[in-house]
Amino acid sequence: MAKTSKRKKAQMDRVKAERAQDRSRRDVLRLARNGLVGVTVLGAGGFFMMRSVHAMQAERDLSRIGQGKPVVVQVHDPQCATCTALQRETRSAMKQFGECDLIYLVADVSETEGATLANKHGVPHVTLLLFDGNGELQQTLRGMRHRDELRQLLAQHQQNFSSAT
Repeated sequence: MAKTSKRKKAQMDRVKAERAQDRSRRDVLRLARNGLVGVTVLGAGGFFMMRSVHAMQAERDLSRIGQGKPVVVQVHDPQCATCTALQRETRSAMKQFGECDLIYLVADVSETEGATLANKHGVPHVTLLLFDGNGELQQTLRGMRHRDELRQLLAQHQQNFSSAT
């Protein structure tokens, strides 16, 4: 019986080898199509990932404070669940403003620049700092806020800046 199974195995191996060599044009085109779809999906994923990284870097650029536009800075600790919830609420409230009207930045207290800003203004995490276009602190919002309340406060801050200029 051992000889029979060896013969069958050898025969199956030959059939597999012949199939591998007999690729039709349709198989090659299918392989090319699937490869192209895969490359496109990976490219699109990479593009959106890079946009997300770029946006995150722009949010953490605290040098944008005092450059002529009002700024909202969230003092943020990435390990804090309340900070993450406040960030979500603030981003939702910020959707009504364009980047030209009001800038949203994040002062990450786990990084030197963010911790320095928080210490300079004597505030803990879960805090929003509202600056005017000259970089002067106008208002400090401590603690968790709902997006509706934030929309009103941010609209008022933006309006105060617009009427001052």
